[in-house]
Amino acid sequence: MNEYTKEELAEAMTSLDSTLRKCEKMQDSGKLQSSQKTLNDRRVNALRIALALIKKELEHGDSEGFVQE
Repeated sequence: MNEYTKEELAEAMTSLDSTLRKCEKMQDSGKLQSSQKTLNDRRVNALRIALALIKKELEHGDSEGFVQE
């Protein structure tokens, strides 16, 4: 399994959070057609999961996780 430094995870979190905000903004605009809305909804869910997992790893990282000291 790949190991990432805390700095790399923090950078990834920043980038994913920015993308999530942009996708949420698109959801709120109401301009998406059906298939685009479905794809965007799935992206938002995936980004939320990814952010939650990174946050969990940063808070509770252990020797068997992704974080490299």
